[in-house]
Amino acid sequence: MKRLLATLAIVMMTSAAPAVAQDQLIEDAKSYFEPIPTVVPAPKNNAITHDKVRLGKMLFFDPRLSSSHLLSCNTCHNVGLAGADGLSTSVGHGWQKGPRNAPTVLNALFNVAQFWDGRAEDLKAQAKGPIQAGVEMNSKPERVVEVLKSIPAYVGAFTEAFPGEEDPVSFDNVAKAIEAFETTLITPSSRFDQFLEGNTTVMTAHEKQGLQLFMDKGCVACHNGVNIGGNDYYPFGVVEQPGADILPRADKGRFAVTDTASDEYVFRAPPLRNVALTAPYFHSGNVWHLKQAVAVMGTAQLGEDLNDEEIDAIVAFLDTLTGEQPQVEYPLLPASTDTTPLPELMIAK
Repeated sequence: MKRLLATLAIVMMTSAAPAVAQDQLIEDAKSYFEPIPTVVPAPKNNAITHDKVRLGKMLFFDPRLSSSHLLSCNTCHNVGLAGADGLSTSVGHGWQKGPRNAPTVLNALFNVAQFWDGRAEDLKAQAKGPIQAGVEMNSKPERVVEVLKSIPAYVGAFTEAFPGEEDPVSFDNVAKAIEAFETTLITPSSRFDQFLEGNTTVMTAHEKQGLQLFMDKGCVACHNGVNIGGNDYYPFGVVEQPGADILPRADKGRFAVTDTASDEYVFRAPPLRNVALTAPYFHSGNVWHLKQAVAVMGTAQLGEDLNDEEIDAIVAFLDTLTGEQPQVEYPLLPASTDTTPLPELMIAK
């Protein structure tokens, strides 16, 4: 009997220790991270309605917002590709190559600001940028409004989405509608979120080791909060600047926005939600493998040459950040009419 009791005591001790350690790991993680909320906060000055979301969805997928009638928001922020496009830098009007990698649109409402340099304060401002950029959709606000007003179904949809407005078909309302749709593009219930909520079996021991390393090594200094990043700006190369292939010297990041010397090569920390699905990495888009991206972050930001075992564990943890992808049915877009401006395929000389 004594032997049996001793054996039971040993079993209880060895099983209780991991439980205590896991509880502590969850508590430590909760001090840095938050699950994606089930109730998404409304954006500033833009009440979300079903009519506005429905209109925004149509606009997000409509290539006629571009002068060529070929490019839509979804071209560079493909909801079937985790909200990105899988290119180093996006290809826009006239096959022009953009200057930076397209950030994912998924969970973008949780970012402090939009674009790598934070030049757009919210999703409304961001939506206006690519439509007007000559290297992207190459259109103008007045042309967008002309296109939409030429299509009766769109006029009706704007009237429903913005009731009471004298002239609802406006460029501002285009941006508001797209923002409303983009607030629905969230990816909840990742395995990491479930772990934060107390499910200790949903992550493997290897993944938990990666989480512990992610916190212990200091990755959480820049990558924290709901979006595990995206909530502040940091220099790329805190300890050691990467080579020009990864950190092009001509792109000085946030300096172009603030004109402040201390903002040279400063960028918004990329959110890491669904990062396993959004290669290539960094604003230059020149790193195609997550293991390499982790290694670069180790030397550039932490001053550490992470070994293969550490890199593999951190990558395993990053895999747990993939959430449920939004199920988006492609909308049926209303037909153009005889008065709809014709596409312009060539680059103006």
